[in-house]
Amino acid sequence: MSKVFAVVAALAIAVYQLLPDSAWWTAGWQMGIGYAGAAAILVGARRLPRRERLPWWCFAAGIAANVTGIGVSVFSDVVLHLVDLPTPADPFFLLLYPFCAFGLAVLIRRREAGRGRNWTAMVDATTITTGFGLLAWVYVIAPSAEGGHITMLGEATQVAYPIGDLVMLAMMARLLRGGGRRGAPFWWVTGSLAAFLIGDTVWVVMGNLIDQGYPVEDILWLNRAIESIFLVAFTLFGVGALHADARSLASSAGAEVARLGRMHLLLLTGASLIAPALLAVEVLHGEVHDGMAIVIGSAALFLLVVTRMAQLVREVERQALQVRELARRDDLTGLPNRRAWNDELPRALEHARREGRPVCVALLDLDHFKQFNDTYGHPAGDRLLKSAAAAWHGKLRTIDTLARYGGEEFVVLLPGADADEAREVLERALAATPLGQTFSAGLAVWDGAETSDELIQRADTALYRAKSDGRSQVSEAANRPAAAAVTK
Repeated sequence: MSKVFAVVAALAIAVYQLLPDSAWWTAGWQMGIGYAGAAAILVGARRLPRRERLPWWCFAAGIAANVTGIGVSVFSDVVLHLVDLPTPADPFFLLLYPFCAFGLAVLIRRREAGRGRNWTAMVDATTITTGFGLLAWVYVIAPSAEGGHITMLGEATQVAYPIGDLVMLAMMARLLRGGGRRGAPFWWVTGSLAAFLIGDTVWVVMGNLIDQGYPVEDILWLNRAIESIFLVAFTLFGVGALHADARSLASSAGAEVARLGRMHLLLLTGASLIAPALLAVEVLHGEVHDGMAIVIGSAALFLLVVTRMAQLVREVERQALQVRELARRDDLTGLPNRRAWNDELPRALEHARREGRPVCVALLDLDHFKQFNDTYGHPAGDRLLKSAAAAWHGKLRTIDTLARYGGEEFVVLLPGADADEAREVLERALAATPLGQTFSAGLAVWDGAETSDELIQRADTALYRAKSDGRSQVSEAANRPAAAAVTK
């Protein structure tokens, strides 16, 4: 249905270029395409669960109001001869902005449900809006306020259009920089919003050219092309609503966030350079008219860029910490790995030396693990390793450290424990080994002088003795020879 609607709408837009130069003909054709877009949105929304229809209803209401403004505008001009702002059509045209902004706000909230406030996306959206807002102020808003040729209400109406565009730009930037799925409906909707913004921008440029004496309003093909931009915008909303995957527009992507791609970076760079570019233009013309506005805009953009840099630095630091933590963590069991153990043991020994307290180290090896793997398969072996690690960890003291040393071998650090207490802890762990399995352990008490490698070597020797003596037991390492135990 989405493709059929898109083809029919494209043909209608193409035929529009060939219509006679009649206000009633062109207005009627524009309204037909616009109302068809609003109807397509309602039809597409009807297929969605009721709680997901609100954003689409808002879009349909905004487009329907805007399209109604076309008919009211022609009637006011041709019949009532009302051309000065505000006209009866302006309220209808302006309703597009609050309806679409509210619909986008609901979408953003649903797409990022459960993730909290996305400050990065907010800073990016604010940066883009601030840059283009300064541009709108200098060339549209400020000249309108200083015009003097229309009433105050007319000036307010004229200013309302660029403000509405800025709100739409902010919401669109926030949508693009936020999380959530990015299927075809997402791009149809953002394409429609972009078309509205492009159309309004072109109208502003046309108005400036007319004010400077260029008769561009008499170029029929140019006016039809500009009007077609809005017809495309009406159509794209309908295409997105009728798409089979329309429900994905409000779907959350969990913790996933949008990356800072080249286009986003280019847009942020362009927005940040608007203030100095405006100042350069006014300096080249010999007089700075909007100095205060440019100063305020520059300061705001500078603070936003600094904030964004701070966010990036914090993100890099967080990722570096995460990578460092992952490098010290065993993927299967979640225990500290051998790298973390090699860092921890020397510190523990030095702490024991200063405190004058005992410390023990034990090497644990699951008995007949290869046979278990061959019998039940490697996935079962992995489950045994995970469950055994969890069971042993639950029987250790809170100050003890259990790490995976490699394969089916684990290592335990027992600070402040003598040989008897360490043996008691290990025997509790042995009894808790799951799936009817057992382990052999070699226990070594630090003599206060040996290196960490020497301590591990004694525990390893005791482990092999435990295995040779029948497994499923804890074997204590012999003390080092007296000559070797002398502190250097």
